[in-house]
Amino acid sequence: MTGAAGLPVLDEADYVIVGSGSAGAALAHRLSEDGRHSVLVIEAGGTDAGPFIQMPGALSYPMNMPRYDWGYRTDPEPHLGGRRLACPRGRVIGGSSSINGMVYVRGHARDFDHWAESGADGWAYADVLPYFRRMEHWHGADGGGDPEWRGHDGPLHVTRGPRDTPLFDAFVEAGRQAGFPVTPDYNGRQQEGFGTMEQTVWRGRRWSTANAYLRPSLRRANCRLLRAEARRVTVAEGRATGVEVSRRGRSGVVRARAEVILAASAINSPKLLMLSGIGPAAHLAEHGIAPLADRPGVGRNLQDHLEVYIQQACTQPVTLYRHWNLFGKALVALKWQFLKRGPGATNNFGCAAFVRSAAGVEYPDIQYHFLPLAVRYDGRAAVAGHGFQAHVGPMRSPARGRVRLTAPDPAAAPSILFNYMSTEQDWREFRHCVRLTREIFAQPAFDAFRGPEIQPGASVDSDAQIDAFIREHAESAYHPCGTCRMGRRDDPGAVVDADCRVIGVERLRVADSSIFPRIPNGNLNAPSIMTGEKAADHILGRRLPPSNLEPWIAPDWREADR
Repeated sequence: MTGAAGLPVLDEADYVIVGSGSAGAALAHRLSEDGRHSVLVIEAGGTDAGPFIQMPGALSYPMNMPRYDWGYRTDPEPHLGGRRLACPRGRVIGGSSSINGMVYVRGHARDFDHWAESGADGWAYADVLPYFRRMEHWHGADGGGDPEWRGHDGPLHVTRGPRDTPLFDAFVEAGRQAGFPVTPDYNGRQQEGFGTMEQTVWRGRRWSTANAYLRPSLRRANCRLLRAEARRVTVAEGRATGVEVSRRGRSGVVRARAEVILAASAINSPKLLMLSGIGPAAHLAEHGIAPLADRPGVGRNLQDHLEVYIQQACTQPVTLYRHWNLFGKALVALKWQFLKRGPGATNNFGCAAFVRSAAGVEYPDIQYHFLPLAVRYDGRAAVAGHGFQAHVGPMRSPARGRVRLTAPDPAAAPSILFNYMSTEQDWREFRHCVRLTREIFAQPAFDAFRGPEIQPGASVDSDAQIDAFIREHAESAYHPCGTCRMGRRDDPGAVVDADCRVIGVERLRVADSSIFPRIPNGNLNAPSIMTGEKAADHILGRRLPPSNLEPWIAPDWREADR
């Protein structure tokens, strides 16, 4: 049997999903749940078995390993001195949920209200909160969280890591001393404030969507996984009919009896659309691709969170540096292997903060991750000694980038440009982040631990000096989104409608972080999973009833920042 372009049909199912990551695995789980529909998930990557992925404390390894990562890098970023930044995307079972930092942040209620106001009807906070609750199995009640706002029997375990260093309490107390609120649950009623970080870790293991959703789904007879690389969507008479794939050196087609759903990331979903003839017509023509649907928004609206690390030497041996040697790492690994405890059983981001940068800002626009070690995401220690650091950056940059094809060959990496720091607002907000972090580290709570500032260093003080530091040291938080923006069908910049249907092509949807109209506050794994959960209900013609819970907004936000 042959399919599109005379290629052999390798398989078929009612729903064909490209990508087994945060959204794709949730889609597979919900679409196959009642047994009425067959689901086939296409994943280019291999197994997620082994300690580099499953051990939470090893998080710096998988995102830097070609075995698990697509290996994308940005084009030279013109406002960061021409630096090319890493853009990791998971090429493995579980997608980027198998290589990320396991930080769990839903986003702020107003983020989703903004989505609805932007044309994503039915995606306001009242609409998405029931899906966050459905997906969660929350274990944070002992920490004084908001049980009414959380889910208690979903597939995704959400926990709070051990607070076994006094530095975590010092960071939260320093925020309070600086005048900011303390929140018992930033994923509950009140995001704003300093508090305990949550993580997708369960019983000492990374709780990726492969573990939470995909493996249980694959135990069903109607859900299968095909390890192959998607090349393009096959379209006939304006309808998606399947996916052309490459597998073990041969090409073929996977047929979709009902729909094709792209959940391949904010980088690969627009790339696949463009390779399929769906995107900006002039750009497609440059690569000899016949336009089937002229959608200028495909690949546009690329957003991310950028951050810097403010690093401080620590005068007491209470940081993770005591494990930062061959013997120490071996002991951590052994303790994790046999007991699932210790620093290897957590991502070690013990606390976080979401604060507002100025009076007149309605809800938080700055995020902190606190880590009791001075280190980079690539695992390189910044200094030979004890230290701690805050990752800090603005949440709602106005900068917008794009993803483009470099060739009509599906194997060619795309061109990625985030256009970081391209507005004066970016520089103004980052300067504030640096100075605010110094103010927090200067509070009495840190007096017993504070040594000299490592990075950027006490001599870096003027606007020009701070700008130079940012230009040289700012790094991506690895939160790309927005490249297949959701909006109303008459919006020329929208790629999908509020039901995640690609505008201009029938039986084709996109459901992953690429459809976000604007980047939400915080890390993107949770809202990406929620997108898969909610998109599945759209596909099946059902909805959870909206919530009537009211989120907390600082009553004096117009007059004060804290």
